Amino acid sequence: MRLSLFYLSAICLSIVGSAQRAEAQNYPWCAYYSGDGGGGTNCGFITFEQCMATARGLGSNCQPNTQYVSPPGPHPAVQRRYPH
Repeated sequence: MRLSLFYLSAICLSIVGSAQRAEAQNYPWCAYYSGDGGGGTNCGFITFEQCMATARGLGSNCQPNTQYVSPPGPHPAVQRRYPH
């Protein structure tokens, strides 16, 4: 019985020890939804086009994520087009 409990504890500890850390998503574009309940926000878009593809059918709009922090390191120059 003690041996079974030892094995069970070892298995549980190995599962807990191998779990990955949860990290917040950090994407540059947000969709702002409007609705009867006050709407919502989804900041899970990498490109403006991706955001608008989702937002267009829902009657919402996309804006840059004010909380976005780009990852460290060099980045290629990207031209951002904002709607007029």
